[in-house]
Amino acid sequence: MMATYRIEYAFPVLGAMPASSIVEAVLDEFSEAGYGRLSMERVAKRARVGKSALYRRWPSKEEMVVAVLSEFSVGLSDAPDTGTFRGDLRATLGRFVDWIDDPRFSRILPDLVAESARNPRLGELHKAMIGTPRRERSVQILERAVARGEIPEHVDFELALDLIAGPVYWRSTVRGADVDDKYLDALTDVIVAALTGS
Repeated sequence: MMATYRIEYAFPVLGAMPASSIVEAVLDEFSEAGYGRLSMERVAKRARVGKSALYRRWPSKEEMVVAVLSEFSVGLSDAPDTGTFRGDLRATLGRFVDWIDDPRFSRILPDLVAESARNPRLGELHKAMIGTPRRERSVQILERAVARGEIPEHVDFELALDLIAGPVYWRSTVRGADVDDKYLDALTDVIVAALTGS
């Protein structure tokens, strides 16, 4: 399930240099050097652009980092409509694993979480531009399940979202254990049983 994604970025072109080169530079620098050593200067050098190209777009390192990670992260949080809650849930779990097991992002995420706890501004941006949008997309599978009568209307969506993301995050990022199809299938069965009461 390990794959490096090269997605289509929403940023416009900076002169003759596609802005994707800057995005790739941020991801590479963060994953290799960590947040503490990452700087606008290092990113500009790696992307082969002037620092002014970065500062025209982002006033600080925090904004630059979170904007880039948001583009990458939210793009991998689509909630597929398979026609059933179980199918939607299994597909969502698979997309979640693709996100946190990406070779670069798997190194970025623990650092981002730790730094967000120390840096209130980064923490606010992280929540607003990555955490909240991803949860808003994921809640769609719960809303569809309620509409289809597959789960009760009184299900606590906040708790359900934690139940969906928490086990995979803990197993992959905290424990460093493999998250394979067998595990995801079993986790899907457990979550469906918990939310449907079956």
